[in-house]
Amino acid sequence: MRIIFMGTPDFAVPTLRALHAAAHEVVAVYTQPPRPAGRGKKLQPSPVQREAEVLGIEVRTPKSLKSPEEQAAFAALEADVAVVAAYGLILPQPILDAPKLGCLNVHASILPRWRGAAPIHRAIMAGDPVTGVTIMQMEAGLDTGPMLATVRTPIEGKTTGELTGELAELGAQLMVGALRELSNHRPIPQDDAEATYAPKIDKAEARIDWSRPADEVVRHIHALSPFPGAWCELAGERIKLLRAETVEGAGQHGEVIDDRLAIACGSSTIRPLHLQRAGKPAMDLADFLRGYPVAPGTIVT
Repeated sequence: MRIIFMGTPDFAVPTLRALHAAAHEVVAVYTQPPRPAGRGKKLQPSPVQREAEVLGIEVRTPKSLKSPEEQAAFAALEADVAVVAAYGLILPQPILDAPKLGCLNVHASILPRWRGAAPIHRAIMAGDPVTGVTIMQMEAGLDTGPMLATVRTPIEGKTTGELTGELAELGAQLMVGALRELSNHRPIPQDDAEATYAPKIDKAEARIDWSRPADEVVRHIHALSPFPGAWCELAGERIKLLRAETVEGAGQHGEVIDDRLAIACGSSTIRPLHLQRAGKPAMDLADFLRGYPVAPGTIVT
């Protein structure tokens, strides 16, 4: 097929690679424009742009797709289908209508649960036992289109970083299969009554609330790992917690109750397993305590 690929972050890269490896003709890649990053704030291309350049595919980085000129340039590619994976721009109706077979989206949830920008984070926070990827025919609504294929995987204490990598690979293979069987698929409408919304993560959510039950605190930590990172203050220093487990014990909310940094919550207790001090690399608990011992009775806020 003649395919336009539209994606931006690392999550989208496996799908682009899989389409190329399956011998589809990817006629152009649309991705977000380069953004300033790093200490020097130099413009950095997106992960998808870097991969497209390695594969020798034309890259387009419009700031918007609303202008008639951009829409005409998109339509002129005469694509059979557009494949979208975490692109980051709203697709106006003329863009949705341009490819002969429409636009297919790789969405990182089992729709209609967790429509929106942060489905992986929200699934972990909510304590969902499983999540997955849905291939969806795009329409004007937010992740409301009919579904072509779904694959599931258990969450099992995974962080957002770990789950994102896993779902990216699963989604890539699911999309290749969906394209192969496209003429045989009967799209399944979503049940709007079962829909939930996954709003974008706000950095204000990242501070840990020690009054919550320990299992909720652990899910909060895993959902925000590695970015933006759930954090607390210890002796006036902001510390990110990137992985944790629940353990037995009780105490005042935020109280360190042993010499291995067990911290009391609203009910039960957590122990951080992977932490990061400001400006330092992330490290395991033993390495952290070797350089930063914390006495029982210390209050973490």
